[in-house]
Amino acid sequence: MINRILQRVPFAVANPESLIQARHRRAIHWWFVLIPVLLPGAMHSLAQAQDRVPAESQRPQPNIVFILCDDHRWDALGAMGHPFLETPHLDNMIRNGVHFSHTFVTNSLCSPSRASILTGLYPHNHGVGDNYHPVDEGLRFFSEDLQAAGYETAFIGKWHMGDVDDPQRGFDHWVAFRGQGTYYPDGHGTTRVVPQTTYDGFNINGQQRVPQKGYITDELTDYALEWLDERQQPEKPFFVYISHKAVHSDFVARDTERGKYRDQPWSPPVTFANTPENRQGKPRWLIDQRNSRHGVDFGYNLESFDLEAYHKRYCEALTAVDDNVGRIMDYLKQKGMYQDTIVVYMGDNGFQFGEQGLIDKRVAYEASIRVPLIIQYPAGLGGGRVIDKIVTNIDIAPTLLEAVGGEPPECDGESFWAMAEGRQQPWRNALLYEYYWEWNYPQTPTIFAIRDQNYKFIRYHGVWDTDELYDMQSDPQEQHNLIRSAEHQDVLAELRDRMFRMLEDSNGLRIPLQQERGQQFYYRNRERAAAGEFPEWFYEKPAPVTK
Repeated sequence: MINRILQRVPFAVANPESLIQARHRRAIHWWFVLIPVLLPGAMHSLAQAQDRVPAESQRPQPNIVFILCDDHRWDALGAMGHPFLETPHLDNMIRNGVHFSHTFVTNSLCSPSRASILTGLYPHNHGVGDNYHPVDEGLRFFSEDLQAAGYETAFIGKWHMGDVDDPQRGFDHWVAFRGQGTYYPDGHGTTRVVPQTTYDGFNINGQQRVPQKGYITDELTDYALEWLDERQQPEKPFFVYISHKAVHSDFVARDTERGKYRDQPWSPPVTFANTPENRQGKPRWLIDQRNSRHGVDFGYNLESFDLEAYHKRYCEALTAVDDNVGRIMDYLKQKGMYQDTIVVYMGDNGFQFGEQGLIDKRVAYEASIRVPLIIQYPAGLGGGRVIDKIVTNIDIAPTLLEAVGGEPPECDGESFWAMAEGRQQPWRNALLYEYYWEWNYPQTPTIFAIRDQNYKFIRYHGVWDTDELYDMQSDPQEQHNLIRSAEHQDVLAELRDRMFRMLEDSNGLRIPLQQERGQQFYYRNRERAAAGEFPEWFYEKPAPVTK
């Protein structure tokens, strides 16, 4: 703990433990000197202060609604300037709540990210490295800590850690589907078979299996509101975790929204085109991935993949998510719970729509790792504020537990509740990102990255290739790899050292290995983009070995 604190102190201390011990001795000495002088006045002031305690500090524990949206990238919001996407209810949350504009995930993949949210742990500590393996039974979920703090809890929706939908610890009420589930019970609207799609309905408290009736986003909200109406322990505060399938690919909108944005103009990102300029300085694996299941030339191995149409389908599917956020808010208002309920909206990871020639996620580029995070709590947080500090999915558990006065968990994340309340607090200035190569999707290598407010360094493991360095202030689209820039070598060295310190401090200097499950997607198209070439500087003679 001491080392964690001192890492944030902007000056060096030769012997921090000695310094702290000396300060403690001086503090104890003066405390005993001053007790006889201060105690009578302090007790009188305390009595007066208790008489003046404002009503809001005596309010009961807040309820919590946590809404997780699948694959929702940070800028897919009307309020973030999207050219045509309409998200009025989420925009209202931003106006009335606190928007954490620089929120990232520590691993951009469904199951690892969800495990980090529940445990507050980095993936190298919770062990969920892909979408096929379950979370370790010995790990504690923050929902268990909420139960210990007096909460009645419910989980509704997509669990997706292992091929199970059985009730999990920490939840009094349980409604879940297995794997990816399906948007409609008959599967209509899809253009491909998504791995781990299931049509066997919902597991209700491990006691019955109920068929899915309609559109999944609406139905999950129905189940959440039904539980709120019929809670077994209404005298307790509640925590309901609504975990949406949407907007996971293959994107399917409600029938009433299908085609809503079909005629809207759309331009691909600047790094989309397969040009020499966009390939300059980029890793070989990235150029190769363009012609793969997760590349724009052969997306999901579909011969007729249309990126523009796919992006518009994504936006159309988001409409139902936004509508159901509105339903939740209307319900809380009708029941008189709006003021005293914390509502959190978050994405589990981002999504590439042509950036760097890619689709999907996993990679450490901005569209993949950055997500929306909005917290609204009318009784406790001022609205309309934007916080640009770097927060992550491992911070959710400790933050919500501090918000309700619960015991802080043993985890890698830290609470940002003081920031949410508008108070100053020491805070990290960098994100540690990790992704571990998956047998199922061999086109993306193992990745470690660090991203602060100014730069991003991406280190690849196990491939003969170049790493990447980007100036996030002058180059937010990540077009110009500075890894060989002479004037950035000091920045590179500092970021690399800091990344390894963060890994070492969190027991991350190891790479988890798991047995393969599912199907492998290695397929390429002979008629599409060619394989990449080695970077030109690989042909330069290296400096001689001196030791």
